[in-house]
Amino acid sequence: MTKRLITSRRRLLQGTSAAAAAAALGAPAISYGQAEAIRIGHLTPRTGFLGPLGEFAVMAVDLAVDEINAAGGIMGRKLEALKEDSVNPQTASTKAERMIERDKVACIVGEISSASCLTIAQVAQRTKNLFINTGGNSDALRGSNCNRYMFHVESQNSMYVKTMGRQLLAENAVKGKRWYSLTADYAFGHDLLKVARRFMEQNGGQFAADELVPTDATDFSAFLLKIRAAKPDIVISNLAGNQITNFLKQYAEFGLTFPVAGFGFDTALAWAAGKGNFGGKWPVVWHHLIDTPGTKKFVADFTRRYRKPPENQAWGEYVSLKIIAQSMAEAKTIEPTKLIEHWEKGAKFDLLKTREGYFRASDHQLMHEMYTIAALDPAQVKNEWDLFSASPAVPGPGEPLEVIASTAEENSCKFEA
Repeated sequence: MTKRLITSRRRLLQGTSAAAAAAALGAPAISYGQAEAIRIGHLTPRTGFLGPLGEFAVMAVDLAVDEINAAGGIMGRKLEALKEDSVNPQTASTKAERMIERDKVACIVGEISSASCLTIAQVAQRTKNLFINTGGNSDALRGSNCNRYMFHVESQNSMYVKTMGRQLLAENAVKGKRWYSLTADYAFGHDLLKVARRFMEQNGGQFAADELVPTDATDFSAFLLKIRAAKPDIVISNLAGNQITNFLKQYAEFGLTFPVAGFGFDTALAWAAGKGNFGGKWPVVWHHLIDTPGTKKFVADFTRRYRKPPENQAWGEYVSLKIIAQSMAEAKTIEPTKLIEHWEKGAKFDLLKTREGYFRASDHQLMHEMYTIAALDPAQVKNEWDLFSASPAVPGPGEPLEVIASTAEENSCKFEA
């Protein structure tokens, strides 16, 4: 036997022994890149009507990765984020598959479009990898389209509707009232309208009309003329992304005074509308004025780095990466099935709010507090960011977190065996 063959055989045996030892210690499979950095795939729209929100998401990912690595990484390994524009559902699916199969990412994080969430989730299920949804709201993703490999940090539409609905009920703005709603014409909007109608039927309200609005619409004048003629008791927004910004600006230009409320919102849209244009009452998953040590530090660090405060999409990405890092360290693995088991057993997480959160085992929705915000009178606005006042956390401290989520009867999830 030649010296070269002996050396090659010795190296093969050494590698086999090392692999066996790693398996005995419960180390992750080599296919997840155990000798290198732990890779996370981040997909989110950075162009189109959801692009402004996606940019906040990307900034938060970079901040979270740097913080995690500065603290020693995950199990002593560096965290690396591969970030791409998801563009649309088809592109999102293609990029997710490439990240998993070629780049060997440990999981996929991100997204805002509910339609793209669905296609990414299908890839995750097929490849048996994790997808953590940070922006898709559709109840169907937690119901008819749920799967065991998808988890949701973003709140479902039911949580937004029930959070805002509590406020509207307290203000006697539901029973016997006529609502005129505008709905984004894609998966998110259709699902949100379904949930909003259910809430109205349960609480004695009625729709004066509902209009489907194309996602690329920028001129709302035709809709605003119809609203003026209908004289509704309240105008309801089921819009998304910069649709909301354009609507609010034009609503102010038209001088309409009917109360406005929404069932889905991102604070970046208030900032884009600006003082004097931003109006109404809205539910949010998080906002930069929450008075907790975690939020104050996050806001300070983000603002120091980017010269503006984070908005709620940034919160979603930031806490998702912190959840992943904490969970991999606690479970001592990056293996998807082990992380799923860890989360389904009720692991708790600091979400920068007053209470810890956890993933509900039945549908993988993160249970956590939400808030409502109300636009300030322009005379009360002191800067370009603090355009609103905010409610205390919803639910209140004496209530279970699940009271604002969909029930099994409203939205049933059945995972495949």
